[in-house]
Parts: sequence; C-alpha cells; structure tokens
Amino acid sequence: MADVVVIGAGISGAASAYELATGGLKVILIDRYGPAAMASGWTLAGVRQSGRHPAELPLARRAVSLWQTLAERLDAPTHYTRRGNLRLARTPEELASLAAMVEEQRAAKLDLSLLDAKQVAELAPAVSPAVLGGSHCPTDGHADPQATVQAFVDAAVRAGAETRFGEDVLSIDTADGRVTGVTTGAGHIPAGRVILAAGVLGNRLLQPLGLSVPMQVRLVTAVRTVPTAPMLDQVIGVANADCAGRQEVTGRFRFTGGSTEWSGEIEDAAMKDGPRPRVRPPARGVADAIRLFGGVVPAMLDTPIDEIWAGLIDQTPDALPVLQSVSDPAGLVIAMGFSGHGFCLGPVTGQIAAAMAQDLPVDLPLEPFALARFDRWNAPSEPMTLHG
Repeated sequence: MADVVVIGAGISGAASAYELATGGLKVILIDRYGPAAMASGWTLAGVRQSGRHPAELPLARRAVSLWQTLAERLDAPTHYTRRGNLRLARTPEELASLAAMVEEQRAAKLDLSLLDAKQVAELAPAVSPAVLGGSHCPTDGHADPQATVQAFVDAAVRAGAETRFGEDVLSIDTADGRVTGVTTGAGHIPAGRVILAAGVLGNRLLQPLGLSVPMQVRLVTAVRTVPTAPMLDQVIGVANADCAGRQEVTGRFRFTGGSTEWSGEIEDAAMKDGPRPRVRPPARGVADAIRLFGGVVPAMLDTPIDEIWAGLIDQTPDALPVLQSVSDPAGLVIAMGFSGHGFCLGPVTGQIAAAMAQDLPVDLPLEPFALARFDRWNAPSEPMTLHG
C-alpha cells in the first residue's frame, strides 16, 4: 500500500512526489503519458514574481528563493537563469498600465522599475526601437521545463518513489468518506492519500466525487527556432499579454502568442498522437505568434523555425489555482487550475501539496486558493495573462 499516490507528472506533481519521498513516505507517481508531457512541457518556463496577482506573490517569492539552489538539491541541471523579466509597452495605453502595475508591486516591496525606451534599449538591444518603455524585474528568470521536471522525478526515484508512466488513472477510489486509493488501467492501487495534479484532465476524476474545479481550457500557440547567437538575456512579455518569449540557454528562441478558447474535446484524437499528447495550433495562431513576438524582437524573424506546438491551459475564473486538502473525501489534495503561470510555483507547490497530504501546517496564505471561493463567484472571468 502506498502512503500517497500523486496523479500527474508535471512540475507540481513531480515536486510533490519528491518532497514526500525525501520525507520517507512511500509514494507512487502516475501519469497517463510521462514527465512534463502536458502543461509543464508546453510552457515558456518563466520563473517570475512580477505581474503576479497579490495572492500569488508570496508563493512566487518563496518559489524564486527555492529556485536559487534547486539544481544542487536535485543534483541535476534545471538551466535556471536569473537575468530578469522585461515587460514591454508598445502604445501609450500599455505604458500607462505598466506604470500602474509597477507602482502597485513596488508598494508590495518587489524590486521592479519602469524604464523608458532608451533604458530598454540599453538593457536589451535586441528589443525593437518602436517599443516605448517597459517594466523590469531583475530577480525574475527562466528555466528548462523538461530538464527541471525530469530532475524532480529522478530525485524522487532515488529517494524511493515509484513511477508508473503510460498508465491512465480511471478513478479515485473512496469508502466511508475517505480516499482508499486509485484504479488505473492496470488495476487498483491502495493508498491513504491522493494528490491530484492532472491539469486539464483532472476534472474527469473529480466529477464522480461530486467535485470540480471551474476552468476554461485555453489554447496557446508556441514556436521554437533553431539555435542562434545569444542576443537576449531577459524573458520578454508585453503589457496586454498577447505574446511572450525568451532565448533558451541553447540559443533557441521560444515564444508564444495569445490564447484562444480550445474548441476540441480533451479526449479527442489530437491528444493521442504517440507517447505524448499533441495539440495542433491553427495556422492563424502560428502567424500571430510570429508577427507579435517578431514585432518586439525583430532579429527572431530571420531565424529558422524548428518546432511548433500548442499548449492547453487550465484557466480558472480568477486565474488563480486551487490548492486544497478537501474534507470529503478526506485524504484528497487538489493542485490544479494554475492558469498558465504555475511553472515558477512548482517547487513551492510541491512543498504545499506534500504538507497537506500529511496534515502538516503551511506557513503561506492559502485562503485565496480554496475551491469554495467559486461557490459565490459572480464576476466576469479574468483574462489570461501569459507574461513569461
């Protein structure tokens, strides 16, 4: 019998398994595909505090502190680079919105500054001279998503965790109001606790339990080029979040466009193309991503494209995740709905979910992430804000 079954081997699930296994618990990490097969592998992989909702900022700050030594803790490369996040304004209206954001976050004691066009050009010469200004957070950065998730998985396995990849969880099993394990295509796995970190696929396991995380599934187009000479240190975003990008340590540009509502079924054939799910972006999305990111980093337009994909985002109405140990069934922890900006939080999300699975206290404010907040939700949904 496992102490805890973790469903989903993205960064949140892998980090949870690592924290539990290094704490001496018997852990099974299960994923329908494999490590970083969905959102954590599709992501731009920014590690940022800037532009966060105030409720998320304490988690982001804690996470950034963990990222500083994460590669050493996991004994594997994460390719974490801390060279700043630069959010750009292309119009006077965007510049005004950035000024307001900088003022608000400086009041929260975040190291953030508003730059004019000349200062942006000095800091990032690859940025288009048409940009009017930007906000700059020097303590933000980025990492390699596949390498980081695999590092968590490998460290968890070294600590005694078991992995089951390519195995689909069919149900979370309960009796007398508490979790008793999970059933997969290979049979029943008894366990006293379950952490559900399955992203857009999570609600199919929650709904038979009378639970659901409200979410709209959004599609984001991503493009990666062949390697080119280093020319961009910062993660680049824009004020209205219609594109974001960075240059990887390999020299490849990795960038995204805006988001659209996903029109397909989660279980359709596009999700079953080989060992990893594949979502094909529309041609319009690819063209928009290239046009928009090329508008702020023109040199990218001369670089050959190597890969194109689309990611699906589990967008909640308030664009905040659900992080909660539920009471019915007891023993179930939900970590879902990260709304396109959960990669940075992964190291701290793992600590939070692991603590919840053991009924241990968490020294971070978690009230804003309770599932019950949606019982009284009557406001318009928040827009998606992909800022790298």
